[in-house]
Amino acid sequence: MRASLIQIAVDEGESVESRRERAASLVMSQAGAADLVVLPELWTTGAFAFEEFGREAEPLEGPTYEAMAKAASDAGVWLHAGSIPERDPEGTLYNTSLVFTPTGDLAAAYRKVHRFGFDKGEAVLMGAGRDLVTVRLPDTTLGLATCYDLRFPELFRGLVDAGAETLVVPAGWPERRRAHWTLLARARAVEDQAFVLACGTAGTHAGVPQAGHSIVVDPWGEVLAEAGHGEEILTVDFDPAKVATTREQFPALKDRVLGLEPPRR
Repeated sequence: MRASLIQIAVDEGESVESRRERAASLVMSQAGAADLVVLPELWTTGAFAFEEFGREAEPLEGPTYEAMAKAASDAGVWLHAGSIPERDPEGTLYNTSLVFTPTGDLAAAYRKVHRFGFDKGEAVLMGAGRDLVTVRLPDTTLGLATCYDLRFPELFRGLVDAGAETLVVPAGWPERRRAHWTLLARARAVEDQAFVLACGTAGTHAGVPQAGHSIVVDPWGEVLAEAGHGEEILTVDFDPAKVATTREQFPALKDRVLGLEPPRR
């Protein structure tokens, strides 16, 4: 299977419409070159451009949905379109990921569970998702997470229990914590014996330099490919069958004790 992670640069001064057009063009450039294409978190606004969330929020089936559905169909790829600021019918904002089939149909939507910012930013501006989401592709099952979720291993263990074999993590991760980005991506791969496809942004979001360095990690924690700092497309071939092989050769998941049963009193 071949995946392309599009580490798009989200720089100040570019309109949302221009970003949509550029992202769609980058997706369509992968026609015939990839089976799965991944975009990063909140690439329409920038993950740290908090004041833009409300202004640019859109319904689930809004302009970004339409543009990405068409790009997936035109390219004939599975598309994880990163995430958008979604506004639901009641007015609540969510950081919502969209996954499209190669025919442009919506396969899944995931609202980010763990919101970053502590007492400001996303944590107070957006609602929290509540559902674990997986997507069945012909050769693997994706487990969906977003950025700050990467720090919470219980979410990923829940995805594995739901059948996930490839964990996809779009992000807008800051440069100052890039070491954590790489460390946590490898940790989630090792402890869950799954592939991790972590796609970050380049550029600067509201004055916050982004880490870039999108990364693909195999179930043994080996880095198969890693991007640099700027905008680029990271393409990697991986064998989804390696997940089952790894779990058979080193069946650590079978030795789990905590979290499987209610604690004894």
